[in-house]
Amino acid sequence: MAMLVAMLGVGATTGLKAQEIAPPVQSFSIAQLKTVAPVMGCEQLKSIDLSSQVGAATHITAAVEKKDARPAPYCDVQGYVEPSIRFEVRLPLATWTQRYLQTGCGGLCGMVSIRGDREEGCAPATNGELVMATTDMGHAGGMADDGSWGSRDYQLRIDFAYRSVHLTAVAAKALIAHYYGQAPQYSYFAGCSDGGREALMEAQRFPQDFNGITAGAAAMNFSTQNSFYHGWNVDANKDEKGQWILTGDQLPILHKLALDECDALDGLKDGLISNPTLCHVDPAKVECKAGEDATTCLTHEQVRVAREIYAGAHDSKGKKLVLSGPMPGSELAWKGVLIPPTADAKFVLSMGASESALKHLLYEQDPPASFTDRDLQFTEESFKATTQLHKLFDATDPDLAPFAAHGGKLILWHGWADQHISPLNTVAYYTAIKKLLGDEKTDSFTRLFLFPGGYHCGDGEGPFDYPLLAAIMAWVEGGQSPDVLIASHSSGGKRAPLQGVVGEMRGGAMGAPGAAAAPGNAPKIDRTRPIYPYPYVAKYRGTGSPDDAKNFVKGEAQPVSDKQLLWLGSGFFAPHYEQWCTAQGTTLHCADQAQK
Repeated sequence: MAMLVAMLGVGATTGLKAQEIAPPVQSFSIAQLKTVAPVMGCEQLKSIDLSSQVGAATHITAAVEKKDARPAPYCDVQGYVEPSIRFEVRLPLATWTQRYLQTGCGGLCGMVSIRGDREEGCAPATNGELVMATTDMGHAGGMADDGSWGSRDYQLRIDFAYRSVHLTAVAAKALIAHYYGQAPQYSYFAGCSDGGREALMEAQRFPQDFNGITAGAAAMNFSTQNSFYHGWNVDANKDEKGQWILTGDQLPILHKLALDECDALDGLKDGLISNPTLCHVDPAKVECKAGEDATTCLTHEQVRVAREIYAGAHDSKGKKLVLSGPMPGSELAWKGVLIPPTADAKFVLSMGASESALKHLLYEQDPPASFTDRDLQFTEESFKATTQLHKLFDATDPDLAPFAAHGGKLILWHGWADQHISPLNTVAYYTAIKKLLGDEKTDSFTRLFLFPGGYHCGDGEGPFDYPLLAAIMAWVEGGQSPDVLIASHSSGGKRAPLQGVVGEMRGGAMGAPGAAAAPGNAPKIDRTRPIYPYPYVAKYRGTGSPDDAKNFVKGEAQPVSDKQLLWLGSGFFAPHYEQWCTAQGTTLHCADQAQK
């Protein structure tokens, strides 16, 4: 196969100043594919009926040329699969090089927004050579989505669980075949947060849909993530009068404690915790003493709350209802998500995330309309009731042998300082794959990368921008396994919104991480670091700037112990647990995988 070598300077800019860090160059080899021109007009796609190819009634509502789009003009096709799976497909007018990229979305989705992420150095993406598509997951709602659609029609639960992403892929490939007269040579899926769950659903349930998949910070344990994980943060942080106890003002105190306790465990004090599972933070060390300035310490009750948040949801006997709470090092990111910014705040994200799912999605029969997240019981009995639709919503099947047999490659990634979803979920899943398929088989098609100081899907104190799309393409097309990724951190300038939150890469005013900032207002790279596949960590050589990736080597393996991965849902990481469902109104009819 003829190859081209894409030379990648990760986040590099021209004319680097002395105080900036110049990232090492990584090269990625991808297939040299010819440009294929359309064989029909864009507007003609509106009259095509894809229903028989999709396997469900499908309607094209618009097909319009976007001639002024950047980085390249495209044919914008919008439509829906019944009952209400809206999708958008963007087909380059003159630059398609036979690749397809489908992107996921975060939260409960509810909107159609195509977003690229970590595309640096990937010419097919930055030059507008990809067909791109996405879906709203079968319902409308967007950032204000309260999940109420899940109570109105259970078909929408199925569509959100797994049907929307798959049928969008089928519809998009059908449009590609009509428009260009051929199928794509390579198909990719990239998603983070719920988009990571969507990515794993594809690898597990529809292994032939994509050649390469990247799954970031996956909400794979959807049924516990959106109940016990988020609900616990609210419940543990309210006093008897319903007032907040721990607020954003105390988070810098906790973060400093975490760094004091854990930063130097890797032999380098650099403001980052390389492996948070090796350290223990005891908030009692910053409990206020008599006469101490209250702005520099925590009250006894705030210490209790901090301990409970680190521990994560558990019952009265200490049985874990989630794999863990947020890791040490993530404290500054709790504000507004897990912890209110001020004592008089009326809302934090954890409240909405848990209440929406509990009221409208997680139970076979919805609780009373008066139910709130405060009614959730943290007991083993409640755990069993709340996870009764685990087989529908969760994406934890470790048997990816069919995906591997199809030639699929998977990159799992997660920030160690993720405030929304504990990275131990991804570690547990990767561990389950290895135990089922063995080290050699797993290594042939899967990698896991963990980023010190990385928040949810992006941003954070550590290097978390890296060539994700280039790496997965080089692995799929060039057989180049990603044995190290050079990540960078930037400061200053105006950063783009996080993927999975809001924003649009192509054809819109906003961007995802890695999108170009306004001229003269781009952030400057101030730190780079090599990230090695789990369980290996980067080790400082002992000389040179600790902010420069060239001064690090591959360190020893530091696997998370099996004991740390035990919880009431450990059995969820089992092969072939999935159910395939149909719905009639508010009744589900589900069959196990073997009965499908």
